[in-house]
Amino acid sequence: MSWNVIFVIVSQLIAILAIIHVVLDNRQPAKTLAWALVIWFVPVAGVVFYLFFGINTRKERYVSERSMNQLTKRSMLEFVEQQNLRLPEKQKPLIDLFINQNLALPFKDNKVDIYTDGYQFFPALLQEISKARSHIHVDMYIFADDALGTLIADALIAKAREGVEIRVIYDDVGCWNVKRQFFERMREEGIEVVAFMPVHFPSFTSKVNYRNHRKIIVVDGLVGFIGGMNFALRYVKGSKGQPWRDTMLKVTGGAVNALQRAFLVDWYFVDRTLLSDRKFYPQHASEADEQIANNCLIQVVTSGPVTPYPEIMQGFVRIITGARRYLYLETPYFLPNDPVLFALKTVALAGVDVRVLCPRHSDARFVEWASRSYLREVAEAGVKVSLYQSGFLHSKVMVCDDAVSTCGSTNLDFRSFENNFEANAFFYDEGVALRMKKVFLDDERQSVALTDLPERMRASFFIRLWESITRLMAPLF
Repeated sequence: MSWNVIFVIVSQLIAILAIIHVVLDNRQPAKTLAWALVIWFVPVAGVVFYLFFGINTRKERYVSERSMNQLTKRSMLEFVEQQNLRLPEKQKPLIDLFINQNLALPFKDNKVDIYTDGYQFFPALLQEISKARSHIHVDMYIFADDALGTLIADALIAKAREGVEIRVIYDDVGCWNVKRQFFERMREEGIEVVAFMPVHFPSFTSKVNYRNHRKIIVVDGLVGFIGGMNFALRYVKGSKGQPWRDTMLKVTGGAVNALQRAFLVDWYFVDRTLLSDRKFYPQHASEADEQIANNCLIQVVTSGPVTPYPEIMQGFVRIITGARRYLYLETPYFLPNDPVLFALKTVALAGVDVRVLCPRHSDARFVEWASRSYLREVAEAGVKVSLYQSGFLHSKVMVCDDAVSTCGSTNLDFRSFENNFEANAFFYDEGVALRMKKVFLDDERQSVALTDLPERMRASFFIRLWESITRLMAPLF
């Protein structure tokens, strides 16, 4: 028997064992089938790919986020008390869902600033950094070693020299191309910098697929930022010849406590240090100044692969199915799982004005192809699909019925729902909803309707075949 025959037999046996492992994991049928096809048709590369990105070890090996949530919730409640908290009756089921599933408390008395490009966001961030007196906490997927990343690092170093406590979490995979010296320079100045789930052999294969995609910054426990922007120059100058359009929010008021708690849970996750000092939850101006007190309610909701339920996805489904007049959402990647896809088509067929806005040209070509059949499918169900043409749309915004809106790091795709650690702020306030609605409508005016693109709506056989093949692989992205 030749070595070639032996190799084929062994590779087929390994592929069969890997497929059995996939089946026994009891995933969603679509994801199970996708992995099985990859492993069977490309047995060597498929098995390696499965070892790196497919083995589901997250619930068995990693820290229990729910127990830490309970612990940090208790420490926060020692310092945080809200008087006259009123919950909107129509949104109470959604609020209760997040409280029950995520221990996400609603906070009132908030002021929200919306930034729709880096020219607005980064000066505002640097201004708040310059005013810090106690501490700065940064939880960022990408902290790039470029001109903008260096500018922010220099600003943090300057505050560290003034005695401000600074803690930075960066995602190890998101910052793979960042040299170690970039973070070492900050560490040498007294900044605590920790990588989220660093990936090294032999544990590489159990960690690489689960990444911290959150973007949270908290300054002195008084001001917080959340949204979709990383620390990278492309959010100012663009990339590959096109500008980047993204949304970031600045929050002042009670909800900063929730942003702080989200960071401190992550800090324990990466550093095993529990921070629960009173200084991290100071009294907010809204509590002392009745002129800016209001009932703008915010819940900061986190989700990740270590929790029993996909909390943010559950919230999305609840908002979609509860829409009565309109539902507008924009996302850079449209690869919805079955519950979200079914909800969108159902409310559109019921006569709700459902609109989806995506970039015409993505930064990930394979994902763009995979999303095409999904977009065409919801368009055929009555969803008004538009493609943003003035650059790459990286914004993640949803607004419904002038009542509830959300913005954060969560894309409408399998990875955000199942594998990534994400964070979104949910707003129960008409004023914020109307401003989010304006952001969406402004973007829509710079877009083209999918139905106006015959090459996309009535693609040739081979293009549709390729779209369907890439869609089949969508659960693996």
